This record gives sequence, structure tokens and C-alpha cells, in this order.
Amino acid sequence: MSADERWTGGEMLAVAGSLQVQDGDVAVVGLGLPQMAALLAQRTHAPSARLLLEIGVFEPMPTEPSAGIADPRMWRGATAFGTTLEVLGVMVHGGRVSLGLLGALQVDPWGSFNTTEVEEADGSRRRFRGSGGGNDISSNAGRIVIVMTHQARKFAETLTFLTSPGRQVGGRSRADLGLPGEGTCAVVTDRAVIAFGPDGAALESVHPGEHPDAVLADTPIPLAVPHGGTKETPAPTARQLAFIRNELDPKGWYTS
Repeated sequence: MSADERWTGGEMLAVAGSLQVQDGDVAVVGLGLPQMAALLAQRTHAPSARLLLEIGVFEPMPTEPSAGIADPRMWRGATAFGTTLEVLGVMVHGGRVSLGLLGALQVDPWGSFNTTEVEEADGSRRRFRGSGGGNDISSNAGRIVIVMTHQARKFAETLTFLTSPGRQVGGRSRADLGLPGEGTCAVVTDRAVIAFGPDGAALESVHPGEHPDAVLADTPIPLAVPHGGTKETPAPTARQLAFIRNELDPKGWYTS
């Protein structure tokens, strides 16, 4: 459970992530908690948000939990079934996607992220699925929001593997690299919201029950404190928790 036992850390993460989705967004959504956050936003404050799955599913409206984007239960209510090329090519590379809502293994001070491999304590490297469509999305979407659990090892000055670009790469801006969009604008964790801007990362808010100093101590990248101080993230409402528990994730696959 979280510091506030009325909800779990996963539920808090889904709620905080959902608040990053704006009404009218066209969003490509990653597996797991990004999926939960996007669907929750659509059922609450962003009913006009349109979701895309990189495998070629347009505007799904699932009414029961799924095991991932390749699970047909996630495709329920879709307006069209296409191909990966149509989503990543026509939509993402065509500049038609305003938001990428993705997960990550590691994030650096400028919001570039790693979904490819991590280094273990013994120096060996463990491989994961890699980019998938993540690099296409982070390179071309209007803005990126990363949703992940808050662990010190997930923040690094230098990534083990740079899979997807953030606001800067190697000291060069997105404009210098020929990349459109803002890049990563926020990392949402089960403890805080970290905002990324032209000057780097800042601790925008901490979740109920968390203290800014404790979060700063567990985030080993440079983090500014906004003028006026760090805010508190809005607590989950009864309506949001009801959607998560009764419809989106009743088995607790992602939010328990």
C-alpha cells in the first residue's frame, strides 16, 4: 500500500498519469500502467481523447481488463483496425499524434529514456524488449509522458542504453537533431510528478503522504524545486478509484 492506505501506489500512479492526458489528445499508449492512465483519463476529464495502439488499433474503448495491447479485449469498441505502419507511419511520423504515454526502464536528466537493457549488480547486462515503437513516438509525438514506479536505479545521469530521445541528447537540442515536438514533458511515478522543460527537470509535485526531501533523495538526477515550492498531487477521487477497481483493473494486474 501507499503511504495513504486508502489507495495503492499503483492506483495513485494511474490517477496521476491520467491527469497528464488532455481532452482532445491523440495518444499512442504503451502497455500496462500507461494504458490504465489513458483509459482512466478518457472516462473522467478527457472524454474526447483518442487512443491508438501501435499494432494498428484505432480508438479502442475496452470495457474489461486486458493482458496487453495484443489482447483482443483491449481492442473492444475500436473504430478501425489497421497496421503498425499506419499508426507509427501515417499518424506518428505524419505529425498527427499529440501525446505518447509510455513506460521506461531508466530516464536521464533531459527525459531521454532506456527500454533496452540494464546493468545488474555483478556487471552483467539484462536485455529487454527494446524500442518497439518507442523511438518513433518519442522522436515525433507532440509531447511524451513516462509512467513508471519510483526507484533510484531508474534515474541515471548516463543511460545504460539510450533507446529514445528526450529534450536533449548529448547536449544537443531536439531542433538541432531535426526532431519535432517537445520531447519528454513529465515522468509520473508512484511518488511524484517530475516535469521536464528547457532548463532540465523539476520536482513539480509529490503525492499525498510523500515528502519532497525524501523524493529528492531517491532521485539521483539533478532536480530543481519550482519557484513557490513543490505542490501536492491531487489525491485520487472516489470516482477515479471506482473506475480502476470495478472496470479498468479489477484483478489488480497493474495497480495492486
